[in-house]
Amino acid sequence: MNIHHRGSIMLLVLVFGGVFFTLLMALSGFVLSENRAQDVARSRVEALGIAEAGLDYYRWFLSHFPGNTQNGTGHDGPYVIAYADPEGGAAGTYTLSITNNTSCNIVQSIDVTSKGIPADAPGISTTLIARFAAPSVATYSYIVGSSVWAGADRIINGPYHSNGGVRMDGAANAPVSSSLSTWNCTSSFGCSPSQSSAPGVVGSGTNQNLWTYPTPQIDFAGISADFAARKATAIASGLYLPRYSSSSNSHRGYHLIFNSNGTITVKRVSSVNTLSVVPVNSTNGSSDYTRINNESLYQTLTIPGGCGLIFVEDNTWIEGVIPSKVTVVVAGVVDTNFKPDIVLRSDITYAATDGSDGLTVIGAHDILISPDSPQNMTLNGIFVAQSGAFGRNLYACPSSYEPRGTLTILGTTVSNLRTGTKWLNGCGGGSSAGYQTRVDAYDRQNAGNPPPFTPTTSTQWQFVDWQQQ
Repeated sequence: MNIHHRGSIMLLVLVFGGVFFTLLMALSGFVLSENRAQDVARSRVEALGIAEAGLDYYRWFLSHFPGNTQNGTGHDGPYVIAYADPEGGAAGTYTLSITNNTSCNIVQSIDVTSKGIPADAPGISTTLIARFAAPSVATYSYIVGSSVWAGADRIINGPYHSNGGVRMDGAANAPVSSSLSTWNCTSSFGCSPSQSSAPGVVGSGTNQNLWTYPTPQIDFAGISADFAARKATAIASGLYLPRYSSSSNSHRGYHLIFNSNGTITVKRVSSVNTLSVVPVNSTNGSSDYTRINNESLYQTLTIPGGCGLIFVEDNTWIEGVIPSKVTVVVAGVVDTNFKPDIVLRSDITYAATDGSDGLTVIGAHDILISPDSPQNMTLNGIFVAQSGAFGRNLYACPSSYEPRGTLTILGTTVSNLRTGTKWLNGCGGGSSAGYQTRVDAYDRQNAGNPPPFTPTTSTQWQFVDWQQQ
């Protein structure tokens, strides 16, 4: 073999060797890159698990030391805590930062931020944020203490519960529950013929796979407001309006018009129209006193920034634009036999829709929609009729009061007695009175962060919100 042939072979070896070396380096780089990516992914999973362990630890801590946001140290955090590996050593650390959310100087919820860092990858971390609070009624669309009928026009987005039986003919897109196995579904609930042993939830509504019964009752005594305590807090830190009516004229009261600038226009209602009705609360008489006849400006109030609690010891009409987190409580404390009503006179909306605004209305008796309510009405808020009913009475029909169009409620309705905002055949000849279409949806943003003193369904604090930062 001459020298030219040997040179050609050497050239081929160098060329193919270079190609092979290049491929080997690329493959090695790819393998190393994938290995590093897997290590990072594994470390991130470990960081997530460690951060979750931090939240679980503080949930345990709060269950043993309620309201303690200093981890038992007596000083503010953050707190760096080692997370032990079950096989020995430390798997990493979680760093906890804890913040109280207070209103009227009372802790309403606690935010816990947990940052997890694996021991073998200190440059990688995951941060979780959770809110601990007692679960409130705001997680429901409806809670009713008695048997109830949701008509075919109803659109319900959010859990719907009754301590009695439920006739569900509407479109419910969330769980519908009854505390009864069976109940007596009569013609007043749309059952014809009557069913003496109807299932806990019965009807022609959609998504029947979401119906459950029997389920535990929601204790209305447990979710009731301590009116004397709320009054004392309102006097000390919020707003208080004393009784204006009297035993001889018990239908007077206050008209609250909320303004988007943080003020409330307060009028005194000196007289009302008396109308003959069929009452939504069957324990009431046939006279209605919800339509304002005469009123006069009383004063303009500013909602306190640190305590959005308003206690009114008289009948109260409410409407307007809610500018912050506000709770209105209406009850008789001086005279416990006096049970004032709440009247929803016009639209109630929020100034902002990002969850920073919210309204809770708690009444000792009924929460009623007035006869001169808007043709199409929007109500944002959590409405709690503690011992009475939520609804709209049946007025003379047809008239300027009947019928109405669409009622949209964004929030929660809690009614001890049967609710009603539509009356079948109320106008005669098969025509209905009241609101012909009802749309209900629970407010997801206020469910985890409701206004102060919103009634709770349990005393056990739990996660009400959770997110990864």
